[in-house]
Amino acid sequence: MSARRVAWLLVAALVVIAFAIWVSSLRHLERATTAGDLVLPGLERGVNTVTQVQLRKGNGTQVTLTRGNSGWLVAERGWPAEVSRVRKLLLDLGALNVVEEKTRLPANYPQLGVEDVTTPKAGGILIDVSAPPRTWALIVGKSSDAKAGYVRRADAPQTLLAAPLLSVDADPKSWLEHALLDIRAERVREIAVQPAEGPAYSASRAKKEDAHYGVSPLPKGRELSAPGAADALGAALSGLTLEDVAKAPQPAAAASAHATFRTFDGLEIGLAGRKDGTRSLITVSAHPGEAQAAAEAQRLGGRLDGWEFEIPDYKYAALFTPLGELLKPLPEPAKKDKKDQKAPQVRPQPTSSP
Repeated sequence: MSARRVAWLLVAALVVIAFAIWVSSLRHLERATTAGDLVLPGLERGVNTVTQVQLRKGNGTQVTLTRGNSGWLVAERGWPAEVSRVRKLLLDLGALNVVEEKTRLPANYPQLGVEDVTTPKAGGILIDVSAPPRTWALIVGKSSDAKAGYVRRADAPQTLLAAPLLSVDADPKSWLEHALLDIRAERVREIAVQPAEGPAYSASRAKKEDAHYGVSPLPKGRELSAPGAADALGAALSGLTLEDVAKAPQPAAAASAHATFRTFDGLEIGLAGRKDGTRSLITVSAHPGEAQAAAEAQRLGGRLDGWEFEIPDYKYAALFTPLGELLKPLPEPAKKDKKDQKAPQVRPQPTSSP
């Protein structure tokens, strides 16, 4: 066999091998995007080893969720994250499966919201999941229906319709643990209030069995609008939630309103409130009025001291209710009836004789 023939055979063999490798890679890609296959293979087994999740939009909005010794944290705030929501996101990402393939053309990505999040106009959210040594990156686009949405792995051109539908948000506020305080109304014995406007007053009851709070001092000649007018104030710390949180400014910002809640078992909760534009902000302190409340006061203080919380406006209004809103309106001054007013008499004019 001549050397030339041997060379041609070698070239043909290399071409066949290269073709086989190419066909094999295509088959692998097809298997990876078959309906029912996992979009992020491996994550379903690594959910409990994930240490960080970052969600980012093209306009710069982002949230970083980190797992520490005490649980999940919203890094941009330094405040605990809502564990159940983080857990659901990870489980949904791990279970995310292909429904069908969609476009591979970058020009069509914006229609589905899966373009790279490198410009402010990008419609999707990039999710980076880290479970060392593995990482996954997924762009979550628009929803198709209530059960599925469009996604694209950041390192691949193929857009996929996938289920379940992912609930994602890059705003740090949406991932915060929102529970702030939950002091039930039946525990509250007294509330001392200094509203931003109007006189200071207190609402109290002597026994837990008392149905309503008494209010003092009442302005002379005034009375409560109803026997239970101050009852809503006693329930103001029940289910209190936050909308946002930040480290309290130093030096402390001047508060315009104050309230102190005292319970029958000796706990004292102090609140200082202020308005910043449209935001309603409070700081919270906890003290033991009696020894039996020391452990609870210490636990609450360790969690709340040094922070300033944005709370819903209606809750802020309830915490610092002006005294006037608890009282019966003053009677309106009587108005004179126009019918009772006498018309001016017109004197007859004397007539001249002819």
